[in-house]
Amino acid sequence: MWMKLVPITAIFTAVTFVGAAQASPTPPPVGGDLLGSRGLVKPSGFKAPPKTKATSYVIADYETGQVLAAKDPHGRYRPASTLKMLTAATLIPKLDKKLKVKPSREAVNQEGSAVGLQTRKIYTVEDLFRALMMSSGNDAAMALAEANGGLDKTMADMNAEAKRLQANDTVAKTPSGLDKPGQASSAYDLALIARAGLSNADFRRYVSTKTAKFPAPKKWYEISNHNKLLWRYEGMIGIKNGWTSKAQSTFVGAATRDGHTIIVSIMKHKGYFWDEVADLLDWGFAARGKTTPVGQLVDPLPDEPPQQQAAPVPTPDTTPSPSRQPMIDAAASEQTDNTRAMGSIVIGSGLLFGLAWLGYGIHRRRRRS
Repeated sequence: MWMKLVPITAIFTAVTFVGAAQASPTPPPVGGDLLGSRGLVKPSGFKAPPKTKATSYVIADYETGQVLAAKDPHGRYRPASTLKMLTAATLIPKLDKKLKVKPSREAVNQEGSAVGLQTRKIYTVEDLFRALMMSSGNDAAMALAEANGGLDKTMADMNAEAKRLQANDTVAKTPSGLDKPGQASSAYDLALIARAGLSNADFRRYVSTKTAKFPAPKKWYEISNHNKLLWRYEGMIGIKNGWTSKAQSTFVGAATRDGHTIIVSIMKHKGYFWDEVADLLDWGFAARGKTTPVGQLVDPLPDEPPQQQAAPVPTPDTTPSPSRQPMIDAAASEQTDNTRAMGSIVIGSGLLFGLAWLGYGIHRRRRRS
């Protein structure tokens, strides 16, 4: 019975077709389907949030994580100095705040906003975190990265922390937020990072400090927080603002009233935003608990349990004892002789079978002819 051969190209074509048909669908946006919109997302049956020139924003409830309203929440934009939130959230648990640090010349000479570091071992890690979150010191950001083992390690740690928080729109290329190709975040991610940061008491203390003494070679000088709403908005906690010519204005802030905290994040604002942020916070306090949320600030991914190394399997000792060696050698010799004999029998039988089959074939041909 003959089998019909199928061309191999047909098999590959069928496999390719099936694979394409079973492609996995695009995953939904983090935080809920509504947050995939590029436009305004607001609750029904409640007044719309106040207008703002921000290209993207999120208003969220800190305690519940509910997103109350948003505009292009997952749109990816340059974060500017709001990325320093991720730097602080990543490094605060890793560094001893009493550790003395000597910044390198590279750290001292960082471009943009700076607190005025010098290459002297007079700064504690806590001093540097104040400079980072209050004065937006790019020099402090680099000095903290050096204290964490270097720039490459710090960037790897920051991006790993972003993934743990499920801030999947965020790619960090600098610890300061200075523009660099490929660096991006979203209003949703900034709110997510802010919420995680506020759960740390040191983070909350740094962002809410209005003024502080900062070390200098001879004495000290005073630094102040760049967040104007700390002096103007009731219950303001602070957090972080930023600006570069490409990112425009970015801001993340939080305020507490009557035991409840609202977070607002904005990105790519081209003008004066402080009053608009205050209005968005007011709307958040008014809407909280009275509207259906449009999304959710998700919780961080659970920590992976440490992998336990499997216990090594003991290898049995196959080395024969001296008393058994002669018996084993004799058995091996007998087995070898028997194997050779059986091999000869098999080969001989094979040759005889082959000759008989050949003779049978010749005999059939003669009878046919």
